[in-house]
Amino acid sequence: GLRGGHAAVAADKSSQFLSAVLMAAAYAREDVEIELVGALTAEPYVQLTQAVMSEFGLALDAEPSYRRVRVRHGQRYRARRYTVEADASSAHYFFAAAALTGGVVRVAGVGINSIQGDIEFVDRLEDMGARVAREATSITVQGTGSLHGIVADMNRISDTAPTLAVLASFADSPTVIENVAHIRHQESDRIAAVTSELRRLGGRVEELPDGWRIEPAALHGGEVNTYDDHRIAMAFSLIGLKVPGVVIRNPACVEKTFPDFFARLEEL
Repeated sequence: GLRGGHAAVAADKSSQFLSAVLMAAAYAREDVEIELVGALTAEPYVQLTQAVMSEFGLALDAEPSYRRVRVRHGQRYRARRYTVEADASSAHYFFAAAALTGGVVRVAGVGINSIQGDIEFVDRLEDMGARVAREATSITVQGTGSLHGIVADMNRISDTAPTLAVLASFADSPTVIENVAHIRHQESDRIAAVTSELRRLGGRVEELPDGWRIEPAALHGGEVNTYDDHRIAMAFSLIGLKVPGVVIRNPACVEKTFPDFFARLEEL
């Protein structure tokens, strides 16, 4: 097993590196002290890791923003019954669909007290003009028929950034999405992918080092390359709710996280 001791961990490309070490650290032969090197990307995912570890009996001694974390030797996970929340990362496409089309979508199983960072996506929809109702066990988004451009730091909820970029083309003023440079290193270079595919459909996009500046545009149909990236496929499929003739190449890439996504989308 693991010896334990001191480790320096970089999490500027993905918070998953830090989460992985934290989950295993209690089973080392001595205490583990983790020092964070550089910036922490998408901190809510580490907060989620800590919260679920705690539910199963493991405590962390963590400084703010996880600059230094100690996991004490001798702790063990304890079995228990645990209810898993609905997945906010998957749900956000349906919240976006409501905002885009002027419809109403209610997602049960995830509510105002959710420990998932991606639930913050509805805050950005609210900024753009949608109405949001937050309850203990559900969230409802109602579109108002118009979307407004915003400036959004999406670092904390970066998996939802491509979706916000798609919505931005339908807004009535420019949108700037920033502080997501790390999504260039995920299943695809998501900044480049969104830029290329929005332009393919008539979008007006300025690619920034850490995001995009997107002008309102009248999009048209066309084939969308997905780069074998589930997030690109699901985000761009929303355009088809407003624009005829949108074709998603390699739709099976959504199987990574949401195998029946297109069947669920069709239900709308």
